[in-house]
Amino acid sequence: MTFHEQVYKVLGEIQEMLIAKNEKYGNSALEPLGVFSNLSAKEGLLVRIDDKLKRIKNGSLDKDDEDVVNDLIGYLVLLKIYNQSKPRPTHGWREIKEKQDLVKKLQQELRDEMI
Repeated sequence: MTFHEQVYKVLGEIQEMLIAKNEKYGNSALEPLGVFSNLSAKEGLLVRIDDKLKRIKNGSLDKDDEDVVNDLIGYLVLLKIYNQSKPRPTHGWREIKEKQDLVKKLQQELRDEMI
């Protein structure tokens, strides 16, 4: 099997796992219910990633636990999806500078009124 074929095979397995878990649990990773926790979707994913990394650090790979690696990859994919779905700021440097100048002007007007 070529490298490219191996990559497609592994990524296909991760894709199937993510879709199956999404169908089973809903979109809970990206849209948490929040009954027992107020963590954002991103914070929840980061906690899960930390948990998987700790399992690996504690020797889970020595036990041939491929599920931990697949779960870690899956959570990283979900984090990437989350990051790509967030609206990006549309402000350029010019707009930021204009807003900073406006704030300074308003602050000065307030100081002048107080005198």
